Amino acid sequence: MTEQQDYLSRVGTLIRDARQHRGLTQTELADVLGTSQSAVNRIEKGQQNLTLEMLARIGEAVDSEIVAVGGSAGPSHLRVQGETRLSGSIDVKSSKNAGVALLCASLLNEGTTVLRKVARIEEVNRLLEVLGSIGVKTRWLNDAGDLELVVPASLDLAAMDADAARRTRSIIMFLGPLMHRVDTFELPYAGGCDLGTRTVEPHMTALRPFGLKVVATEGSYHATSGGGQAPERPIVLTERGDTVTENALLAAARYDGVTVIRNASPNYMVQDLCFFLEKLGVRIEGIGTTTLRVTGRSRINTDVDYAPSEDPIEAMSLIAAAIVTRSSITVRRVPIEFMEIELALLEEMGFVYERGAEYPAENGQTRLVDITTHPSQLRAPIDKIHPMPFPGLNIDNLPFFAVIAAMADGQTLLHDWVYENRAIYLTELNKLGARVKLLDPHRVLVEGPTHWSGTELVCPPALRPAVVILIAMLAAKGTSVLRSVYVINRGYEDLAERLNALGAQIETFRDI
Repeated sequence: MTEQQDYLSRVGTLIRDARQHRGLTQTELADVLGTSQSAVNRIEKGQQNLTLEMLARIGEAVDSEIVAVGGSAGPSHLRVQGETRLSGSIDVKSSKNAGVALLCASLLNEGTTVLRKVARIEEVNRLLEVLGSIGVKTRWLNDAGDLELVVPASLDLAAMDADAARRTRSIIMFLGPLMHRVDTFELPYAGGCDLGTRTVEPHMTALRPFGLKVVATEGSYHATSGGGQAPERPIVLTERGDTVTENALLAAARYDGVTVIRNASPNYMVQDLCFFLEKLGVRIEGIGTTTLRVTGRSRINTDVDYAPSEDPIEAMSLIAAAIVTRSSITVRRVPIEFMEIELALLEEMGFVYERGAEYPAENGQTRLVDITTHPSQLRAPIDKIHPMPFPGLNIDNLPFFAVIAAMADGQTLLHDWVYENRAIYLTELNKLGARVKLLDPHRVLVEGPTHWSGTELVCPPALRPAVVILIAMLAAKGTSVLRSVYVINRGYEDLAERLNALGAQIETFRDI
């Protein structure tokens, strides 16, 4: 086999694995690419030459980084030396979900917006590309992640970078801010999404009272604003979703009147958005509850400086890594208000840890603590583990209990009632030695304890299950390889390097 044939064969294997993890058939991928099923078959067998343009299109279709030019997009794969013991201290970084909401909220402000310690992750990078393409001036101020945004008086929405927009699901949060700036506009939605109207309908429940009309068509949302229509009664959200609540807040912020939002999410990113809007001069009553009373402003022109709080999901990731590797580390700056249920459940399972005194985050509102973990003998909980809206167990933290439960004596039932089919990705832990049984698209049964062994896997397309697999690899005997880790880079900044600072042995590499 020639060197070129070897490259093509390895690339074909990556494409095949990424397609399968995305849940696409060869025919479905061919339809997205505008080619034939036989061509996709030849590509996956390494029997067809590929241009960089085609590789980029395939990567977008399967939501996985197949190849990057110039090394600017970060590592493709991770090689993990297992049986790791971690030690030392690590700070939790700022919230990913708050960061993307605040980037969207910057469109409300005609003044200069400075956001402190923004996580430099792929999701943020894609939003910055979109903002830059429509005329927003953005610049990183320093290595600490401080970011400045200046929004022009007139946005060039026709020039929007559609490719970047389709690679971030946060683009739907442009609806609330843009409806106050233009009469009609279009937004692309994430590639591979086949839910269309279902995806946008909860947002329409929130935004329709302001006069916004949205039609979901092939690949785009077509929006028409109502010229500042006033909500006639309280807005009752049919879904207590985080982004839905944020969109309602973004719409209410520029409405010159009072908006009442009921069944609102009080989750961490929503609270950060509320604190930010208050700094813009918007009055909000009921922060942290399910009823928000918002007094907006028809025009916002304020120079604002705001630091989003720390990320409770990253905090859970780090604590899970310590538990699974039986390590003693100190996780600093944990937003305890959004971790108390998780920690109480872990205590019930036998987790031993120390909790420091509370202190305020830089936003002056969120309560932080330092958590020191200790090696613990775990047992399965008596009841099933399932998420609930805040203040319940966070839906994004549920997958970490799969890898933790695999360390515990007994059987643990996990019920992910929110997401269709995300639970299936947790069965990938079986390839590392776990015993995870899929009961239905929403439930898995985990039996422990587990003797982990290394293997080679492709990242599933879901962020949290991908990190769960990486955590298991830290504990597994021998060497493991985790391929196509773009999905992790979407939500975590330098995760491998930061774990290495605690004693992990993770090498980043590319095939080509």
